Parts: sequence; structure tokens; C-alpha cells
Amino acid sequence: MNEPLQAAPQRRVWGVAALLMAVSDSLSARFSVCVVGGELSGFTRAASGHCYFSLKDADGQSAMLRCAMFRRAASLLDFSPADGALVEMRGRLTLYEPRGELQFVVEAMRRAGAGALYEQFLRLKAKLEVAGLFDAASKRALPAFPRRLGVITSTAGAALHDVLTALARRAPHVEVIIYPSPVQGEQAPPALVAALRVANERAEVDALLLVRGGGSLEDLWAFNDERVVRAVAASNLPVICGVGHETDVTLCDLAADLRAPTPTAAAELAAPSRQANLDALAALSAALTRRLEQRLDMAAQRLDRLGLRLARPTEILTRQRRQLALLAQRWGQALPKLQAMQIQRLNNLEQRSRHAAPAALRAQGMRLDSLQARLSALDPQRVLARGYAWLDDGQGRALTSVAQLSVGQQVHAVLADGEAQMQVLATEGSKTSPHKSKGTRTRPSAKT
Repeated sequence: MNEPLQAAPQRRVWGVAALLMAVSDSLSARFSVCVVGGELSGFTRAASGHCYFSLKDADGQSAMLRCAMFRRAASLLDFSPADGALVEMRGRLTLYEPRGELQFVVEAMRRAGAGALYEQFLRLKAKLEVAGLFDAASKRALPAFPRRLGVITSTAGAALHDVLTALARRAPHVEVIIYPSPVQGEQAPPALVAALRVANERAEVDALLLVRGGGSLEDLWAFNDERVVRAVAASNLPVICGVGHETDVTLCDLAADLRAPTPTAAAELAAPSRQANLDALAALSAALTRRLEQRLDMAAQRLDRLGLRLARPTEILTRQRRQLALLAQRWGQALPKLQAMQIQRLNNLEQRSRHAAPAALRAQGMRLDSLQARLSALDPQRVLARGYAWLDDGQGRALTSVAQLSVGQQVHAVLADGEAQMQVLATEGSKTSPHKSKGTRTRPSAKT
């Protein structure tokens, strides 16, 4: 301590790890626990359960903060984070020492609303959905066996390589025509619309593949542009859209005739596997061959049987002659028997007729006598002969009650031996009659 000081004190030389550790300790002391809000971007969930993403300001500023959310904290989330979502996060600011990067370790996250870009996405989706651009009825059918496919993508991207590799592996016979276009940035939407227009004007392919690799919502925004979406929906050629990864959904995916989760899947959906087609053809060929062999075998057997029958025609004729002779003999024996049976039947019928006729006549005579007796008993003349008379009002209507008579009325009477015109002098009902008129007396006025 008593030694004189050096004229120029020597500066301390930090090691990288020591410096980063010191900075990390300072950050931990200064920002032990803080809350930050912003818009999610590039959200991914690793197989380990940890989540990695970036957070940016919702007002569009270029500042961006890398974030990490470990499995324990991610398991407590009550919603599914997605790109464009506006969130508030609680955690601590640290340094990721292996790369010397500033990192925010998230301990808790809550939803704060949708980001501006995501809100724009939802508004445009609702608008185009009302316009009918996503209707399933307007989807075009894909060709079952395309000969030529068009690919709209960037020639510098990995998506083109994935599509070409998949087609070369599955369907090397399919020709590919590339319509190059940028897939990111301000120039991407008009370029994509132009590529779609050129492909439809040329009409040289059976279907179009609109593909791009994965990225954040900002990276894929060209495929949410209204101009591009309308061009996809208006395309005369069927469109298969394979943009981003399986979890990425763009408006072009909804407007296309078929959505593929990845560019490779788009190529696989566009063209069936050549080997699978060859296997199916081989199976059909084998089945056809077996069926043809069966038909040939059956025809050969039938031909053999016919040949055996024609090989000895003399035996067939001899057999037929024997059969004809047997039938002639049986017929010659059966005819006299049949005639005798018919004669016997006629004799029996004649005998039965002789015995049955007198009995039938007697029965009919007795029935006629019975009917005659019943008819005689009902003869009105015999009733009149017993002292009764038939009275009517002169118009043929029978008089059966004193209620039908009035004093002085002319009455026509029919007796056993003639008719008479009579006049009613008085009427009198019987004691059992419901009428209370007096007894009836008539005076004859004429007689025949």
C-alpha cells in the first residue's frame, strides 16, 4: 500500500465468458422480474416442450426481442400462442451465453388481444368469405393423372427443390414448368398475380402448385394479400397451395382447390405415385390374365365334350333309333288300352244317366207341386172368396186405415165376383187403433 502508484494503471482484460457472466448478473440485478408486451412472431414449439419465438412492438417498429419459454411454464398456458397474437409476458432478462444474445426467459404469458397484422388477417378473411371465395362448391377437381404441372414459387427457395425432388421420386414422367416469382416482400403480391395470369393464359399445364417454405406471419403475408387470393380463386386451372408448415394457414390455402401442409405434400397430392400406378396396373393385368385363362379352360372343356359327342355319330344315331322304336312300341300298346278305357268310361256315364234321369224328374215334379201349393195359398182371389174386399181411393192407392177415410169420400172396392163404387157414411176406429174416429160405414153407389 505504501508503494508508489504506477504512472498508468494497467486495464483489466476480460474473458468472453466472464464478461458475459458479469453482464448477465447486471441484467438480473437490474431487471430481475419485468413485464413486457408485444406481438408474437416466429413461434415454434420444440419436441422437448420448450417454446422459442420473438416479440416485437405492435406498432410496427423494427425492435425485436428473442424469447424462450421452457416446458414447465408452457404447460401452464390456457391458450395456444400463434404468430401475430398480442401478449403480455412476465419474466427476466438474461444473456444466452453460448451465442452472447439477449434473451427474455418467459415465466408466464397471457393473451392481450390480437396483433395488428393478425387483426388485418381476420378482417380480410371475413370479407373474402362473405364474397364466396372460400366456398367448397366452387372448388375445381384435380386431374387424376396429370401430364404437366406448373410450379409458382421462388427459384432461390428450398420449396422448389422439395417439389422437384418429390415429383422426381414419385412421378418422373410428369413434366414440370416453373413460373418464377418472389414469395416475400412488397414485390411478391403483384409478381404472384402475374405468374398466375401467365399460367392461365398459356394453359400448358394440368394444375398449378403455389408453394413456399415456412416462416413467420410477416414472411407469409404475400399469400394473404387480397390480390393474390382473388387471383387464386379466379384461376381456370386447379390450384394446390402448399405454403409454410402444417400449422401455417394463409388465405390462399382457403381459396385454393386443395390445401397441402407443405410444398412436398403439395407435390405428392398433385401427382399420384408412378410405382403405385404400376402396381395397380400389374394387379389388374394379373387378374385379367387369370380370368382369361379360366374362360379359355372352360371353353376348352366344353369343346372337348362336344368333340366326344361328335366323334361317334353312328352310336348317337343308333341310340336315337332304339329310342324311337321303343316309343313306337309303347304307343302301339297304349292306344288300344286308351280306347278301351274311353269306351268303358262312356258306358259308365250312359248307365249313370239312365238311372239318374227318372229320379231327377221325380224330384223336380215334387218341387213344382210344393211351389204350386204355396202359390195357391197366396192367391188374392181366394182371400176375396172368403168375404174380404180390396179397397182403394180410386187412384190405385190401397186403403188400410180409417185415418185415410173421410165422410162422403168415394171408395173403390174389389170383391170376389166384381167391383163396386162406395161412399163413406161414417168412420169408427177399433179400440186398439191409435185413431179416435168413429166406425166406418159405406153405402154402395154402383156395382158391376
